[in-house]
Amino acid sequence: MSGHRAFDVAPWGIGWSEWTASHQARRESVFALSNGYLGWRGTLEEGDPCEVPGTYLNGVFERHPMPYAEDGYGYPDSGESVINVPDGKVIRLLVDDEPFDIRTGELHRHDQFLDFRAGTLRREAHWTSPDGRTVKVRSERLVSLTHRAVAAISYEVTAVDAAVDLTVLSEIVANEPLPEVHPDERVMAALRGALKPVDQFVVEGRATLLHRTESSRIGVAVSMDHQVLAGGPVTVETEASDTLARTTVSTRLARGDSIRIVKFVGHEWSDSLTDAALRDRVDAAVTTATHLGWEALAEQQREYLDHFWACADVTVEGAPRLQQAVRFALFQVLQAAARAEVRSIPGKGLTGPGYEGHTFWDAEAYVLPVLTYTLPDAARNALRWRHSTLDHALRRAKQLHLAGAAFPWRTIDGRECSGYWPAGTAAFHINADIAAAVIRYVRATGDIEFERETGLEILTQTARLWVALGRWDPQGVFHIDGITGPDEYSALVDDNIFTNLMAQQNLRGAAAAAQAHPEAARSLEVTDEEIEAWTATAAAMAVPFDDERGVHQQSAGFTDRERWDFERTEESQYPLQDHFPYFDLYRKQVVKQADLVLALQFAPEAFSPDETARAFAYYEELTVRDSSLSASAQAVVAARVGHLDLAMAYLAEAATIDIDDLRDDVDDGLHIAALAGVWTALTAGFGGMKHGESGLQFSPRLTAPLTRLDFGIRIGRQTLRLEVESDQTTYTLSDGPALSIRHFGTPVLVEPGSPVTLTTPAIADPGPPPSQPARRAPEDPGSRAR
Repeated sequence: MSGHRAFDVAPWGIGWSEWTASHQARRESVFALSNGYLGWRGTLEEGDPCEVPGTYLNGVFERHPMPYAEDGYGYPDSGESVINVPDGKVIRLLVDDEPFDIRTGELHRHDQFLDFRAGTLRREAHWTSPDGRTVKVRSERLVSLTHRAVAAISYEVTAVDAAVDLTVLSEIVANEPLPEVHPDERVMAALRGALKPVDQFVVEGRATLLHRTESSRIGVAVSMDHQVLAGGPVTVETEASDTLARTTVSTRLARGDSIRIVKFVGHEWSDSLTDAALRDRVDAAVTTATHLGWEALAEQQREYLDHFWACADVTVEGAPRLQQAVRFALFQVLQAAARAEVRSIPGKGLTGPGYEGHTFWDAEAYVLPVLTYTLPDAARNALRWRHSTLDHALRRAKQLHLAGAAFPWRTIDGRECSGYWPAGTAAFHINADIAAAVIRYVRATGDIEFERETGLEILTQTARLWVALGRWDPQGVFHIDGITGPDEYSALVDDNIFTNLMAQQNLRGAAAAAQAHPEAARSLEVTDEEIEAWTATAAAMAVPFDDERGVHQQSAGFTDRERWDFERTEESQYPLQDHFPYFDLYRKQVVKQADLVLALQFAPEAFSPDETARAFAYYEELTVRDSSLSASAQAVVAARVGHLDLAMAYLAEAATIDIDDLRDDVDDGLHIAALAGVWTALTAGFGGMKHGESGLQFSPRLTAPLTRLDFGIRIGRQTLRLEVESDQTTYTLSDGPALSIRHFGTPVLVEPGSPVTLTTPAIADPGPPPSQPARRAPEDPGSRAR
């Protein structure tokens, strides 16, 4: 990404000084605030200039027709796309009747800073109007992590060199323009102006707008109220129409005087509540916020984040930009899920309209591992959301003539939204990914109640799917044919190794959970014979291996295919899907994103150390990383096989994918799963963390420029923290019972209050690092990390 100016480096935040018109949408994504329920893009308060306006409520979407050139049985009938809900962050300013617009007059200073500890976006502008009046504008906004429906802005204006007449227009704006999220005009026509007015209210200066979506019939209520602090007389008037609510504040400031306006905005939605109930809920949210005031909301925000960072913070020494990027990644994962509650975690979070607001398999595969070990309640709620959509998954499986549940490839409300059937219909690994997240959560937290009441049903219905989906050969081997794995440059393959190994885990996990909760299992009509069938199927699962080359196959016969001609592929022809037909890609040995390497990461017990090293080297030569999901998985496995410098290069790429906009696609939102992968690359890669049936183990190692790595994880109700240095690691347990772990395979008992320091054994020579396809090697991490 040459030509992209870097954000200002800070250990606990990310900023941008001055103003440039270029890459504005990128900054709007990076500076987005969210709590998992409500998201505000980092647009300027005055609304202009603006590239991609966006206020989102998790679960609010519009249904649209699904366009097909040719229809087919089992294709989804309709699609779902996120829409803008009424935008309450708009505050326009007139200085002696001159609109405050940073593109006019003279801008002396303009700074924005996203603070990871305060959970706020701060802004300061020093501006002289075309008429020669100079003001300072300071704003700070938050999307509350403790009150899910509440956002607030503190907005202060100071007259610098002369008295000025000020008019502040604080607004809620409905039906802001939506970017093109789909190339088909029939889809966009359904999304434009999706919110239809229902009612509007002004009561004692508080304004509320009620809308309902045309097709999905979701009701949305947004309300605002204000506190005004000024030294002189102020007039305040509020009005509302179907699409606009406005509070006008007017005053005259003497030189050096200021006015401060605190704006409180409430947001509620429902597809079942009446309009009156929605209005009451949003009114209650704003009442709570105004009663607390800005200072109390900000204090609660800081306290919430203090608690989060006490466990979740990852300290890396020797690489300032990497330190910033790591905390940015964790902060954005937190924002995507903290108050999502029983809702999905979209691929872009609530930072933009990318992917149409859909949730994918990477929520469970990439995001939930981070949440499980740092914010387990959020992981639990995300899995409860999947469980709440189980009826849709059961119907989808029945439609596909299968037993059990078939969860969707991409969705908002639990129904399949993919019109591309090789993914939407055939990428069955999503079901095992969800099951793995259930198993991981229960293993890490010991939440037996969740396993019995929620997890068991997910595990049971997904296990039934695998038994129905696969076949037995005459030799007694179980095969899963005609499916699509994680790699999007392969489709409709037999025995995708990632899918098979994850299905194997799913089957074994279902059997174990059913045996642990026999009464609950009986209520799901699980029999002893069915448990035996799950166990037998798991034991007989096909794991394709190329005997001639001595390497595992991504899918049956994959290593016999013709290799892609990487030498003749120009840099300008990446990503390949934009320049070559899928028909050609599907027939060749070329990998868009880690697939078999993901199997090495997620099912390490299925491979010996030698098999892992050989498989990693083989697939490195084929993987072009046209996906944001690849680098973190490659970092994990590179570290495990001893190629630490290569792992560092992949870590740096994963960590800066959004703040450096490595793929020129951050305008429509951040890559939440890729950001989650940064934590995994550090903990599972350089920390060597594995947590399987044999327990919790670590094999920590560092390489330049890292001189120290410090991270914590939650296990049950305890926090285990590792301080990794070049030659030793110290394990510290917060409280509770002693914890048994393994350090480079050696059993260790860690007692609360008694840190254990252990040496790092010498590393065996892994040999020369593997090569990558021509022109696809990761960059030297030095510039990105430092």
